[in-house]
Amino acid sequence: MPALRLLLLLAALCPAVPGRRARRDGPARIAVVGGGLGGAAAAYFLRQKFGRSVRLEVVEKAAVGGRLATLEVEGASYEAGGSVLHPLNLHMKHFVKELGLAAAPAAGGLAGIYNGEELVFEESGWYLLNLLKLLWRYGLNPLRMAMWVEDVLEKFMRIYRYQTHDYAFSSNERLLHALGGTDFTRMLNQTIDEAMQRAGFSQKFINEVVCPAMRVNYGQGVNINSFVGVESGLWSVKGGNKLVCTGLLYAAKADVIPGTVLSIEPKTRPGPAGDPVKLYHVTYNTTSGLTGETYDIVLIAAPLGRQMANIAFKNFQPPIPDFPNPYHQTVATFVHGRLNTSFFGYEDPSTFHLDAIFTMENPKLFINSLGVVSPVEGGGADGASPSPSAVWKVFSKEALTKEQLGLLFASYDSVKVKKWLAYPRYSPPEKCPPVVLHDNLYYLNGLERAASAMEMSAIAAKNAALLAYHRWHGNADSVDQEDLHEKLKTEL
Repeated sequence: MPALRLLLLLAALCPAVPGRRARRDGPARIAVVGGGLGGAAAAYFLRQKFGRSVRLEVVEKAAVGGRLATLEVEGASYEAGGSVLHPLNLHMKHFVKELGLAAAPAAGGLAGIYNGEELVFEESGWYLLNLLKLLWRYGLNPLRMAMWVEDVLEKFMRIYRYQTHDYAFSSNERLLHALGGTDFTRMLNQTIDEAMQRAGFSQKFINEVVCPAMRVNYGQGVNINSFVGVESGLWSVKGGNKLVCTGLLYAAKADVIPGTVLSIEPKTRPGPAGDPVKLYHVTYNTTSGLTGETYDIVLIAAPLGRQMANIAFKNFQPPIPDFPNPYHQTVATFVHGRLNTSFFGYEDPSTFHLDAIFTMENPKLFINSLGVVSPVEGGGADGASPSPSAVWKVFSKEALTKEQLGLLFASYDSVKVKKWLAYPRYSPPEKCPPVVLHDNLYYLNGLERAASAMEMSAIAAKNAALLAYHRWHGNADSVDQEDLHEKLKTEL
């Protein structure tokens, strides 16, 4: 029997690889809770890893986009949620290109810093004059700040190489440590104020430059962790950043279910061969009433807690802990009107050329920042002085009263208000919630405790998708690997 002898010979020449298990079948059904950027990106990456056969369902209680939202003012739409992106946000850049969207550069203009009584610094239209003014007031602090941020970003950029090579991390602390070692994990445990003072920055520079930047980005001062303080943004998506979410869900071929998830419970059922199969029963409320489905894998891409996604985890052993981390309320007020420039010390409006005003810590101040904004469809005047009547976006902790609006604006035609729980309330030392809540139950939003931004959501989404894939198939050599930076160097 020549054929049999040939098979035996081949078997002898090609022995089984020791320690490698038979590949497990892929999951039949995966649920993603939350249709914001994190959930949409998770669905996209899950489809890439698990292939076409898995059924992907995204449960979203409100509109797709989550904290990415637009608001209409005078017939045009403006970014009311996450607004700007950094040029090194590579996942977002990839999404925009892959989905055929267009990037719109952030409108450039002149900014000033207001302490509640006067403008302590005003930008000039002349670069050299700006440089001299910065050096005169703050010495070499701005240059040192640029170098400090560049060093952090250089280390943080390693995440893209790790994820390109399909490496994942089972906790947010492990992810941060793999990028920047103990320097990064230490940044979670000290405030920006502490970190920058220790690095030798002047208190004047911290108070007048760093604090206003944190107040506009996070609605909080310099008493937030020092990792948060190094991200910034310079572009957005034409038509609205939320278009990325709808585009990713379409590319992922995910079914979007409008509903509010109420509970998740582990279940065990007999498989085709009689062996027990672990599943998760997700109960959610829809317009048709209470319903539920079972899934092999569940990814939660919505902030857990009573304020946000208040999900009950039933019959887990050990129990899944509560997540008490509160979120910080930000109020975005859009005003179409004429700014009262005398409030900022300019009696003659024609001499006022600032497009944005950032504020320092002052208990008497009722705003964090205000600035001229352009519609998401484009059409802003880049670098030009604000027109007498423009759309101004005002950030504050509480809704502005009529009296406060009267102080800020000489006149106005319309006012639109958007209240949202935008970011975690940072209070170092920070402890990130776990990524793995149970065997095949994952949580994306814990990485927000390090810094909250659109790109961080995309990074967390890819990490969770890779982690779910590797843990499902038993690829332990692709999870929590040490010294990846040096290891990947040697592979080049």
